[in-house]
Amino acid sequence: MSTEHIDDVSGISTTGHEWDGIKELNNPLPRWWVITFYITIAWAIGYTIAYPAWPMLSSATSGLLGYSSRNDVKNELAAAELAKGKYVAAIQSKTVSEIAADDALREFAVAAGGATFKVNCVQCHGSGAQGSKGFPNLNDDDWLWGGKADQIQQTITHGIRFASDPDTRISEMPAFGDIITPEQIAQVSAYVASLSGKVQDTSLVEPGAKVFAENCVACHGANAKGNREFGAPDLTDAIWLYGSGEAAIAAQVRAPKHGVMPAWIDRLGETRVKELAVYVHSLGGGE
Repeated sequence: MSTEHIDDVSGISTTGHEWDGIKELNNPLPRWWVITFYITIAWAIGYTIAYPAWPMLSSATSGLLGYSSRNDVKNELAAAELAKGKYVAAIQSKTVSEIAADDALREFAVAAGGATFKVNCVQCHGSGAQGSKGFPNLNDDDWLWGGKADQIQQTITHGIRFASDPDTRISEMPAFGDIITPEQIAQVSAYVASLSGKVQDTSLVEPGAKVFAENCVACHGANAKGNREFGAPDLTDAIWLYGSGEAAIAAQVRAPKHGVMPAWIDRLGETRVKELAVYVHSLGGGE
Protein backbone atom coordinates (compact mmCIF):
# COMPACT_ATOMS: atom_id res chain seq x y z
CA MET A 1 0.00 0.00 0.00
CA SER A 2 1.45 3.31 -1.09
CA THR A 3 1.84 6.19 1.32
CA GLU A 4 1.14 9.75 0.23
CA HIS A 5 4.07 12.08 0.74
CA ILE A 6 3.34 15.70 1.60
CA ASP A 7 5.95 18.37 1.09
CA ASP A 8 6.58 20.11 4.40
CA VAL A 9 7.16 23.56 2.85
CA SER A 10 4.35 23.82 0.24
CA GLY A 11 1.92 21.33 1.74
CA ILE A 12 1.48 19.75 -1.71
CA SER A 13 1.73 16.00 -2.20
CA THR A 14 4.81 14.72 -4.02
CA THR A 15 5.30 12.02 -6.58
CA GLY A 16 7.50 10.16 -4.14
CA HIS A 17 10.60 10.88 -6.19
CA GLU A 18 13.54 12.49 -4.43
CA TRP A 19 17.00 13.41 -5.74
CA ASP A 20 19.60 14.70 -3.32
CA GLY A 21 16.90 15.95 -1.00
CA ILE A 22 14.90 17.62 -3.78
CA LYS A 23 11.34 16.33 -4.04
CA GLU A 24 9.08 16.46 -7.08
CA LEU A 25 5.72 18.06 -6.33
CA ASN A 26 2.69 16.35 -7.79
CA ASN A 27 1.06 19.48 -9.24
CA PRO A 28 -1.84 18.75 -11.60
CA LEU A 29 -1.56 20.09 -15.16
CA PRO A 30 -3.59 23.23 -15.92
CA ARG A 31 -7.01 22.32 -17.21
CA TRP A 32 -6.66 24.53 -20.32
CA TRP A 33 -3.46 22.67 -21.19
CA VAL A 34 -5.11 19.27 -20.78
CA ILE A 35 -8.07 20.29 -22.93
CA THR A 36 -5.77 21.68 -25.64
CA PHE A 37 -3.75 18.49 -25.56
CA TYR A 38 -6.82 16.32 -26.17
CA ILE A 39 -8.02 18.67 -28.90
CA THR A 40 -4.71 18.30 -30.74
CA ILE A 41 -5.02 14.52 -30.51
CA ALA A 42 -8.54 14.67 -31.92
CA TRP A 43 -7.35 17.05 -34.65
CA ALA A 44 -4.47 14.75 -35.58
CA ILE A 45 -6.74 11.73 -35.84
CA GLY A 46 -9.26 13.66 -37.92
CA TYR A 47 -6.47 14.98 -40.17
CA THR A 48 -5.11 11.53 -40.88
CA ILE A 49 -8.62 10.37 -41.80
CA ALA A 50 -9.29 13.35 -44.08
CA TYR A 51 -5.87 13.52 -45.81
CA PRO A 52 -3.34 10.94 -47.06
CA ALA A 53 -1.38 9.83 -44.03
CA TRP A 54 -1.12 6.21 -43.01
CA PRO A 55 1.53 4.21 -44.88
CA MET A 56 0.38 0.91 -46.37
CA LEU A 57 2.37 -1.79 -48.14
CA SER A 58 2.62 -0.09 -51.55
CA SER A 59 1.03 3.32 -51.01
CA ALA A 60 -0.75 5.28 -48.29
CA THR A 61 -4.32 5.91 -47.26
CA SER A 62 -5.82 8.41 -49.72
CA GLY A 63 -7.96 10.31 -47.17
CA LEU A 64 -11.67 11.10 -47.36
CA LEU A 65 -11.10 14.49 -49.05
CA GLY A 66 -9.13 12.96 -51.92
CA TYR A 67 -6.31 15.52 -51.61
CA SER A 68 -3.10 14.89 -53.55
CA SER A 69 -0.02 17.08 -53.31
CA ARG A 70 1.04 15.81 -56.75
CA ASN A 71 -2.22 17.04 -58.26
CA ASP A 72 -1.74 20.32 -56.42
CA VAL A 73 1.68 20.82 -58.04
CA LYS A 74 0.33 19.72 -61.42
CA ASN A 75 -2.51 22.25 -61.20
CA GLU A 76 -0.15 25.06 -60.15
CA LEU A 77 2.20 24.27 -63.03
CA ALA A 78 -0.72 24.22 -65.46
CA ALA A 79 -1.86 27.60 -64.14
CA ALA A 80 1.66 28.99 -64.52
CA GLU A 81 1.89 27.68 -68.10
CA LEU A 82 -1.47 29.25 -68.89
CA ALA A 83 -0.39 32.59 -67.38
CA LYS A 84 2.79 32.79 -69.43
CA GLY A 85 1.19 31.35 -72.56
CA LYS A 86 0.54 34.74 -74.17
CA TYR A 87 4.16 35.79 -73.68
CA VAL A 88 5.49 32.53 -75.08
CA ALA A 89 3.19 32.84 -78.10
CA ALA A 90 4.39 36.39 -78.70
CA ILE A 91 8.03 35.35 -78.44
CA GLN A 92 7.44 32.55 -80.92
CA SER A 93 5.98 34.96 -83.47
CA LYS A 94 8.47 37.84 -83.10
CA THR A 95 12.13 38.31 -83.88
CA VAL A 96 14.61 38.80 -81.06
CA SER A 97 15.00 42.44 -82.07
CA GLU A 98 11.24 42.94 -81.77
CA ILE A 99 11.24 41.16 -78.41
CA ALA A 100 14.09 43.33 -77.13
CA ALA A 101 12.18 46.45 -78.18
CA ASP A 102 9.01 45.46 -76.26
CA ASP A 103 9.34 46.22 -72.53
CA ALA A 104 6.95 43.52 -71.30
CA LEU A 105 8.25 40.84 -73.65
CA ARG A 106 11.87 41.76 -72.93
CA GLU A 107 11.27 41.51 -69.17
CA PHE A 108 9.68 38.08 -69.56
CA ALA A 109 12.37 36.86 -71.97
CA VAL A 110 15.20 38.08 -69.71
CA ALA A 111 13.72 36.22 -66.72
CA ALA A 112 13.16 33.02 -68.71
CA GLY A 113 16.51 33.30 -70.49
CA GLY A 114 18.29 33.86 -67.19
CA ALA A 115 16.88 30.59 -65.88
CA THR A 116 17.99 28.80 -69.04
CA PHE A 117 21.44 30.36 -68.75
CA LYS A 118 21.85 29.11 -65.15
CA VAL A 119 21.11 25.55 -66.23
CA ASN A 120 23.02 25.38 -69.51
CA CYS A 121 25.67 28.12 -69.77
CA VAL A 122 27.24 28.79 -66.36
CA GLN A 123 29.53 25.77 -66.70
CA CYS A 124 31.60 27.65 -69.31
CA HIS A 125 30.67 31.32 -68.97
CA GLY A 126 30.33 31.44 -65.17
CA SER A 127 27.34 32.23 -62.97
CA GLY A 128 27.77 35.94 -63.64
CA ALA A 129 28.54 35.42 -67.35
CA GLN A 130 31.99 36.81 -66.58
CA GLY A 131 33.69 34.04 -68.57
CA SER A 132 37.16 32.65 -67.93
CA LYS A 133 40.26 31.77 -69.91
CA GLY A 134 39.04 30.43 -73.26
CA PHE A 135 35.40 31.32 -72.51
CA PRO A 136 34.27 34.84 -73.44
CA ASN A 137 32.97 37.35 -70.94
CA LEU A 138 29.39 38.13 -71.98
CA ASN A 139 29.13 41.33 -69.95
CA ASP A 140 31.57 43.46 -71.91
CA ASP A 141 31.11 44.99 -75.35
CA ASP A 142 33.83 42.95 -77.06
CA TRP A 143 32.06 40.52 -79.40
CA LEU A 144 33.77 38.03 -81.66
CA TRP A 145 30.70 37.36 -83.80
CA GLY A 146 28.57 40.44 -83.11
CA GLY A 147 26.60 41.72 -80.13
CA LYS A 148 23.24 42.47 -81.71
CA ALA A 149 20.34 40.35 -80.49
CA ASP A 150 19.94 38.52 -83.80
CA GLN A 151 23.70 37.89 -84.03
CA ILE A 152 23.71 36.44 -80.52
CA GLN A 153 20.71 34.28 -81.46
CA GLN A 154 22.61 33.00 -84.50
CA THR A 155 25.60 32.08 -82.33
CA ILE A 156 23.46 30.27 -79.75
CA THR A 157 21.38 28.51 -82.38
CA HIS A 158 24.22 27.06 -84.45
CA GLY A 159 27.19 27.22 -82.09
CA ILE A 160 30.80 27.89 -82.91
CA ARG A 161 32.94 25.32 -84.73
CA PHE A 162 30.25 22.75 -83.92
CA ALA A 163 30.93 20.11 -86.53
CA SER A 164 27.46 18.53 -86.65
CA ASP A 165 25.71 21.83 -87.49
CA PRO A 166 26.25 22.89 -91.13
CA ASP A 167 25.40 26.52 -90.28
CA THR A 168 27.76 26.81 -87.32
CA ARG A 169 30.12 29.77 -87.14
CA ILE A 170 33.54 28.72 -88.36
CA SER A 171 36.93 30.35 -88.16
CA GLU A 172 40.31 28.86 -87.55
CA MET A 173 43.52 30.78 -87.07
CA PRO A 174 46.44 28.96 -88.76
CA ALA A 175 49.25 27.60 -86.64
CA PHE A 176 51.92 30.14 -87.58
CA GLY A 177 54.56 28.00 -85.95
CA ASP A 178 54.57 26.13 -89.27
CA ILE A 179 54.50 29.29 -91.40
CA ILE A 180 56.85 31.89 -89.92
CA THR A 181 60.07 31.66 -87.93
CA PRO A 182 60.31 31.77 -84.12
CA GLU A 183 61.99 35.18 -84.45
CA GLN A 184 59.06 36.49 -86.47
CA ILE A 185 56.61 35.07 -83.91
CA ALA A 186 58.43 36.99 -81.17
CA GLN A 187 58.35 40.14 -83.31
CA VAL A 188 54.67 39.98 -84.19
CA SER A 189 53.80 39.11 -80.58
CA ALA A 190 55.64 42.23 -79.42
CA TYR A 191 53.82 44.31 -82.01
CA VAL A 192 50.39 42.96 -80.99
CA ALA A 193 51.22 43.51 -77.32
CA SER A 194 52.23 47.08 -78.09
CA LEU A 195 48.75 47.80 -79.45
CA SER A 196 47.38 47.64 -75.91
CA GLY A 197 50.51 49.07 -74.25
CA LYS A 198 51.76 45.73 -72.88
CA VAL A 199 54.99 45.33 -74.86
CA GLN A 200 58.24 44.57 -73.02
CA ASP A 201 60.80 44.53 -75.82
CA THR A 202 60.09 47.62 -77.92
CA SER A 203 62.88 46.82 -80.39
CA LEU A 204 60.70 44.03 -81.79
CA VAL A 205 57.69 46.22 -82.48
CA GLU A 206 58.73 47.67 -85.83
CA PRO A 207 59.73 44.37 -87.47
CA GLY A 208 56.66 42.83 -85.83
CA ALA A 209 54.43 45.36 -87.60
CA LYS A 210 55.83 44.15 -90.91
CA VAL A 211 55.16 40.52 -90.02
CA PHE A 212 51.64 41.48 -88.98
CA ALA A 213 51.01 43.32 -92.27
CA GLU A 214 52.17 40.33 -94.27
CA ASN A 215 50.29 37.63 -92.35
CA CYS A 216 47.51 38.95 -90.11
CA VAL A 217 45.65 41.85 -91.67
CA ALA A 218 43.47 39.58 -93.81
CA CYS A 219 41.54 38.57 -90.68
CA HIS A 220 42.36 41.15 -88.01
CA GLY A 221 42.41 44.16 -90.33
CA ALA A 222 45.10 46.74 -90.98
CA ASN A 223 44.16 48.51 -87.75
CA ALA A 224 44.00 45.19 -85.83
CA LYS A 225 40.44 45.95 -84.78
CA GLY A 226 39.33 42.46 -85.78
CA ASN A 227 36.67 41.20 -88.15
CA ARG A 228 33.41 39.74 -86.91
CA GLU A 229 32.84 37.99 -90.21
CA PHE A 230 35.69 35.67 -89.30
CA GLY A 231 35.35 35.84 -85.53
CA ALA A 232 38.75 37.55 -85.47
CA PRO A 233 39.21 39.42 -82.17
CA ASP A 234 40.08 43.09 -81.71
CA LEU A 235 43.77 43.10 -80.75
CA THR A 236 43.89 46.70 -79.63
CA ASP A 237 41.82 46.47 -76.46
CA ALA A 238 42.73 44.97 -73.11
CA ILE A 239 40.41 41.98 -73.47
CA TRP A 240 42.18 38.67 -74.10
CA LEU A 241 40.56 35.27 -74.42
CA TYR A 242 43.70 33.18 -73.86
CA GLY A 243 45.86 35.55 -71.81
CA SER A 244 47.66 38.83 -72.35
CA GLY A 245 51.38 39.58 -72.69
CA GLU A 246 53.89 38.62 -75.30
CA ALA A 247 54.36 35.05 -74.09
CA ALA A 248 50.63 34.27 -74.18
CA ILE A 249 50.26 35.97 -77.56
CA ALA A 250 53.23 34.06 -78.96
CA ALA A 251 51.73 30.77 -77.76
CA GLN A 252 48.48 31.58 -79.52
CA VAL A 253 50.30 32.62 -82.71
CA ARG A 254 52.45 29.50 -82.68
CA ALA A 255 49.70 26.94 -82.01
CA PRO A 256 46.32 28.64 -81.57
CA LYS A 257 43.57 27.24 -79.42
CA HIS A 258 40.08 27.13 -80.87
CA GLY A 259 37.12 26.89 -78.58
CA VAL A 260 33.95 25.02 -79.49
CA MET A 261 30.43 26.00 -78.49
CA PRO A 262 27.56 23.56 -79.10
CA ALA A 263 24.56 24.41 -81.25
CA TRP A 264 21.71 24.76 -78.77
CA ILE A 265 18.72 24.79 -81.10
CA ASP A 266 18.02 21.05 -80.89
CA ARG A 267 18.26 20.97 -77.13
CA LEU A 268 16.49 24.20 -76.22
CA GLY A 269 14.15 24.86 -79.13
CA GLU A 270 13.61 28.16 -80.92
CA THR A 271 11.62 29.90 -78.19
CA ARG A 272 14.14 29.29 -75.42
CA VAL A 273 17.03 30.20 -77.73
CA LYS A 274 15.31 33.54 -78.36
CA GLU A 275 14.81 34.08 -74.62
CA LEU A 276 18.44 33.20 -73.99
CA ALA A 277 19.62 35.57 -76.74
CA VAL A 278 17.60 38.43 -75.24
CA TYR A 279 19.01 37.64 -71.79
CA VAL A 280 22.64 37.65 -73.02
CA HIS A 281 21.93 40.83 -74.97
CA SER A 282 20.67 42.44 -71.75
CA LEU A 283 23.82 41.72 -69.76
CA GLY A 284 25.44 45.03 -70.58
CA GLY A 285 27.40 44.48 -73.74
CA GLY A 286 24.48 44.02 -76.09
CA GLU A 287 24.52 46.32 -79.10
